Amino acid sequence: MSGGVYGGDEVGALVFDIGSYTVRAGYAGEDCPKADFPTVIGVTLDREDGSTPMETDGGDKGKQGTNYFIDTNQLRVARENMEVMSPLKNGMIEDWDSFQAILDHTYKMHFKSEPSMHPVLMSEASWNTRAKREKLTELMFEHYNIPAFFLCKTAVLSSFANGRSTGLVLDSGATHTTAIPVHDGYVLQQGIVKSPLAGDFMSMQCRELFQELNVEIVPPYMIASKVRPAKVSQNYSFQRFHISLFFGSFSFWKKKEKLPQVTRSWHNYMCNTVIQDFQASVLQVSDSPYDEQVAAQMPTVHYELPNGYNCDFGAERLKIPEGLFDPSNAKGLSGNTMLGVGHVVTTSVGMCDIDIRPGLYGSVVVTGGNTLISGFTDRLTRELSQKTPPVKHEAEGTFQQMWISKQEYEEGGKQCVDRKCP
Repeated sequence: MSGGVYGGDEVGALVFDIGSYTVRAGYAGEDCPKADFPTVIGVTLDREDGSTPMETDGGDKGKQGTNYFIDTNQLRVARENMEVMSPLKNGMIEDWDSFQAILDHTYKMHFKSEPSMHPVLMSEASWNTRAKREKLTELMFEHYNIPAFFLCKTAVLSSFANGRSTGLVLDSGATHTTAIPVHDGYVLQQGIVKSPLAGDFMSMQCRELFQELNVEIVPPYMIASKVRPAKVSQNYSFQRFHISLFFGSFSFWKKKEKLPQVTRSWHNYMCNTVIQDFQASVLQVSDSPYDEQVAAQMPTVHYELPNGYNCDFGAERLKIPEGLFDPSNAKGLSGNTMLGVGHVVTTSVGMCDIDIRPGLYGSVVVTGGNTLISGFTDRLTRELSQKTPPVKHEAEGTFQQMWISKQEYEEGGKQCVDRKCP
């Protein structure tokens, strides 16, 4: 194949990292992505007469009268009959139309550049199927006319980003916590171990906590105003306000009038944003297995919900994330066989060749939103401290000679992705 290797400037390459929770995209070599927005999108359909409702203005037009609302600002506007969906399932592309809508939006609103001007490096789940890889390659070359393409496992990218070609990548995201062994830049498929104990699991635990406290999650879009008890005058008509008792503290809030008829999926999404903010602000992983007496003496964290509910959270902030490490401490999971974070790592390493296990234990890379919870990495380090001493591996090579060029695609077809992108 003559002249097939792409040798262009990597500085202009675009990087797409599309996860179950967020889309991150930017220029290769830069420290921060240009785009960082939710992966889920809002979808509405035109009316039967073909007209577009006023509340769909600003959306991206799709096929057959479909309107897509992408990015935080568009997604969080209350719109009648707008469903919320994700183009991904189990980390892989399921809905190609909505996935393409995300790419279109990113090019148009964040890069503001023609796709044909930039090679693309895109991440993929380590368990992605051959058919989906080939279809994605075909989409990028045929529809977007890009000059070069490379598809890389997220674990390999995380490992290289930390200066290592061999290591164990622990990815704890929205839907799964996964341990993925990487050796010399290649994912060892037989060692991949997944657990459903992840961000969505913690969100469910938070929901149960608020249910026990008899606290309703009220998203901001429903609230017209809130009034502190000290500021409530006799002139207020309390019938106009929702009055709630929370740990002995009253909160008054007024519901917005003339709200559009929103869907359950969108309402649940807005409730989840409240819960996820609570998780990021309040939760903390204990540096040792959960102990009620120790947790009772931990400093509390004050948190206020959008409708004015506020409380000092103590032991709960340690007990909820403890389920990630010790499933027996999670409600409704007693006697289960799901693995905690530490066991996910040790199980994965144990499924790999004995000669490379020290290198995997010594080069554990953590990634994913849950690993940002205070104390997560300290707890994991403590649980793995009895393993082999740290062994660092430096990354070698470059993506410069690994791109699939436009010419290679035209000569070899979409199947070349399996040869060039292992």
